[in-house]
Amino acid sequence: MNILVIGANGQVGRNIVKELAESNHDAVAMVRKEQQVDTLKELGAAKVVLADLEKDFSDAFDGVDAVIFAAGSGPKTGPDKTLTIDLWGSVKAMRYAEEKGVKRFVQLSSVGTDNPDAGGESMKPYLVAKRAADDLLLTTGLEYTIVRPGPLSDEEKSGKIEATTEGFESFENRSIPRADVANVLVSVIDRPNTYNKIFEVLQGEHETGQALESL
Repeated sequence: MNILVIGANGQVGRNIVKELAESNHDAVAMVRKEQQVDTLKELGAAKVVLADLEKDFSDAFDGVDAVIFAAGSGPKTGPDKTLTIDLWGSVKAMRYAEEKGVKRFVQLSSVGTDNPDAGGESMKPYLVAKRAADDLLLTTGLEYTIVRPGPLSDEEKSGKIEATTEGFESFENRSIPRADVANVLVSVIDRPNTYNKIFEVLQGEHETGQALESL
């Protein structure tokens, strides 16, 4: 399948492109800047499209079979960018997918979205935006999967995770490498048992495929 990766130049996004290059799918990497194109091609993208989440990016969906929305405004931006990218960018992506007949939609979310008030003032706008985007995705006719990773690390991919639809009791001393998050996002694409589900994920003791099959 041709998989549109929205947020392809982000830390998780780059890992998604690499994972797709090693799979039986082709990555269509969506980036905002011309100078990012060569980097994504080097990472294995079959195609790179220039588009801006804050504008009309519907053309990026042409010839696409599925979408992984992994975009994020980042910690250095204010609540305004969080709204326009993490929330409104996701909503527009859902609409374009429906308009173009793209049914499969995988969304990168976050733990803590079940109760944004508990995340602290600095994280609250981000968690609210992610929660609102998740809730709106549930109202569409898309075959969604919402992945909510715990605290992220830059460690090498372990290939071992723990996934739960019930939510983790604690995140103390626990995290998950961004590379493992990318592996999960790609792995769920063609796993029907993950369709129309929301789950949290951390580094764990089970092989990724095994953990996902148990959902």
